[in-house]
Amino acid sequence: MFSDLSFSHILILLLILVLVFGAKRIPEIGSSIGQGIKEFKRSLKDEPPEPRNLQTPPATGSGSTLQTGGEPKRLSQ
Repeated sequence: MFSDLSFSHILILLLILVLVFGAKRIPEIGSSIGQGIKEFKRSLKDEPPEPRNLQTPPATGSGSTLQTGGEPKRLSQ
């Protein structure tokens, strides 16, 4: 894919990057990409989180506002 990319093509691409983002923004973009890659690699090394119990416990008390059963309420038709 990049076998036809010569030094002049790379210079043209760098010139376009400088024109679009500005010379001051390019190091900031590079560092944020680097931090994102580090975070991604670190998350791959961490153990996967334990599965959580997705069922909610039943509501206690008589003042519960949760509806049980029946069809869900429609906001608008």
